[in-house]
Amino acid sequence: MREETSLALLISIAVILAPLSIASIGGATAIYAPLQHEVVDLRQWITGREFLDLFAICRFTPGPSSLLGALIAFKVAGLLGALVAMVALYLPSSMLCYSVSRVWATHKGKPWHTAVERGLTPVAAGLILAGVLALFQLSGGDLLTGAVMVAVAGMLTWKRKMHPFPLLIGGAIAYEASYLLGYLNYAAT
Repeated sequence: MREETSLALLISIAVILAPLSIASIGGATAIYAPLQHEVVDLRQWITGREFLDLFAICRFTPGPSSLLGALIAFKVAGLLGALVAMVALYLPSSMLCYSVSRVWATHKGKPWHTAVERGLTPVAAGLILAGVLALFQLSGGDLLTGAVMVAVAGMLTWKRKMHPFPLLIGGAIAYEASYLLGYLNYAAT
C-alpha cells in the first residue's frame, strides 16, 4: 500500500474501473485482461505475480469476482481506494443495466432485438477468452498450467454446478506434487 493516498490516485482508480464496469455486465471475467494491462503493464501499480495472487484470493473467497478491482485498489490506495473501486465498478453497470432493461423488455421479439443479442454473444466470449489468455501468460504459460486450465474447464463443462473449491485444491496439489517431484523449481521471491 502506498504511504499517501492522493486524490489523483483515487481518480485514476475510478477512471480505470468505471469503463470496465460497463464491460463486466456479463461477468468480471471480461475485465481481467484490460485490468491487468492497466494496473500491471501501464501503471505498474502491482506486479504480474501480485495480480495472480489477488486473482486467486478473489476466486477463492465468496462474492463477485469483480472484487479483484477492489483488492488491487486496496493494495495501492488502502481502504479508501477499495471503496472508490467498488463504487466505480458497481454504480455505472448497475445504472446501465437498470436503464437498458427497461427499454429492452419493451422490444423483445423484434428482429433487431434478436440480431443484437446474437451479435453480443461472440463479443462476450472473446472478452472472456482474452481474460483467460492474459492469466495464462502471467502465470508463465507452461505445460502444467495449460493442463490444469484445460482440466478445470473440462470439469466445469461436464459438471456445471460443481463448486470451485475442489478444483482449487486439485490445482494446488498438482503444483505441489510437481514441485516435490522436481519438475518445478520455485525460487524464493
